[in-house]
Amino acid sequence: MRHEVIQWSSESAALYQDDSRPRTKSSRFRGEGRQNTLGLKLMMKRMVDLIFCFTALLFLWPLMLFCALVIKLQDRGPVFYKQERIGKDGIPFKILKYRTMVMNADKMGPVITVGMKDKRITKLGYFLRRTKLDELPQLFNIIMGDMSVVGPRPEVKKYVDMYSPRQRQVLTVRPGLTDFASIEFIHENRILGKSKDPEADYINKIMPAKLELNLRYIREQSFVLDLILIAKTLLKIR
Repeated sequence: MRHEVIQWSSESAALYQDDSRPRTKSSRFRGEGRQNTLGLKLMMKRMVDLIFCFTALLFLWPLMLFCALVIKLQDRGPVFYKQERIGKDGIPFKILKYRTMVMNADKMGPVITVGMKDKRITKLGYFLRRTKLDELPQLFNIIMGDMSVVGPRPEVKKYVDMYSPRQRQVLTVRPGLTDFASIEFIHENRILGKSKDPEADYINKIMPAKLELNLRYIREQSFVLDLILIAKTLLKIR
């Protein structure tokens, strides 16, 4: 089955820039220089992603194997949970997580998880979610090129379809494990657990705030900033 691709690419962002002025030879050279610099930065970011992932797997594989075995023994269900998310340039991909809910949980309630008392979450799932260990399989998403270590968290198509043209600029970069929004809303499900209408509050309050932080990351992204965000994330989940 062919996936529907949301048509938004890095080139699409150029529509928001005034390109009506005639370009001189020097301006073309400057443009080419910026493109070459951007290409080099993207290549370096990809190299850092791979180094980070393989190093993490080298140290974490015993823990990851243990988590997988306990999940399997818990109810004999699948170890991993796969969900379609929207990635760079609007291309769908399957995000990997350790399964923290009962089987077929997506058919038993909303897409978002509401509070830590969601009856669909297993006993082990509470621990995995609280410690963020359920996100470890996304190291494989990064190796496959679907994600980056640092970048906007990928959303499901249902919510991406609600983005404004400006908000769709988050689709010009690879989604990531963490960024400003992930740190600010690290306990998002607890916040929603106090809401009378969780999905409405997510769509109207939390999602716009997260997207603004995502756009901030895109504007300010750098190697140093990525290191700072990784460090802040690790401190938050201690």
